[in-house]
Amino acid sequence: MDDEHSSLRSWEDMNHDILVKIFQNLDIFDLISGIGQVCSTWRLAACDPLLWRNLDLSMLKSNFIKIPLQPYVYVDGRSDKTLTRVLKISLNLSRGNILTLIFHYNLYISYDLFTYTAERCPRLKRLIMPAWNRIGGDGICNAIHIWKDLESLTMPSISNPPVLMEEISENCKNFSELKIMGPFDVCFASTLVAFLPKLKVLSLRCSMILKDALVIILDGLKGLEVLNISHCLLVDVPPPPARRNVLRKLDSTILERTGKLKKFISCMNDSCVMCQRTKNDEGLMRWYKYEEDLWKVDEVRSLAI
Repeated sequence: MDDEHSSLRSWEDMNHDILVKIFQNLDIFDLISGIGQVCSTWRLAACDPLLWRNLDLSMLKSNFIKIPLQPYVYVDGRSDKTLTRVLKISLNLSRGNILTLIFHYNLYISYDLFTYTAERCPRLKRLIMPAWNRIGGDGICNAIHIWKDLESLTMPSISNPPVLMEEISENCKNFSELKIMGPFDVCFASTLVAFLPKLKVLSLRCSMILKDALVIILDGLKGLEVLNISHCLLVDVPPPPARRNVLRKLDSTILERTGKLKKFISCMNDSCVMCQRTKNDEGLMRWYKYEEDLWKVDEVRSLAI
């Protein structure tokens, strides 16, 4: 009997590397469910950096209604409570090792929680932004000030891009990739040229783009290597009183400028389902109408989720 009992092992005796491999097969909800409370060995494994390079919260969406006053949405308290719990446990276990952070585009995170998140992800290199409404310009700029290592950003379009782009220019010296999910106008294009002239990769897929804005970035972003305008609604705005004109194909003024790029991706095909959807949504995609994870797709591999 003594020999039999001596061969038994406790939970704490499990090999760390084996535990980490097992935990890598768990989703975020399993990881934060309490496995780190089993014993000190499991706690150490649950905090291993291999598990926390990427924090994907794209499955979390806010339950909200639109309201006429700022922040223009009211979020159900249970949504906030769930997000707060998931984020705080995850950030505690990650110990500052998160490099990629993915939010759902329909997640309305509060200013305080977003700031809390930024402070506990100081090494962040890639961010897929949630909706801005409750964060505000100050919230995202404060976060960018912390994220010195940020290289890639996927974001909704904003009304005042210069403030954010200037913050990225001043703080994120290795920043090289940007995806904008929303209309792209002359103001936004001029802002990129002014503050991010060394930008290498830009995706504007499924957005409305002014032709003049496209010309500005092709002429002004000297370091641009990859440009994706697949399924975009390209619009030419002639002087008043003429109405805007939706272009059906790229003309020579655009094509000649794209020759300098290593990779130029476009699709303006009436038979393309995604092109039809962008046209129907007038360049501001209503992703909730389509397949669940369609918003994560990008023809540029490094920007796909």
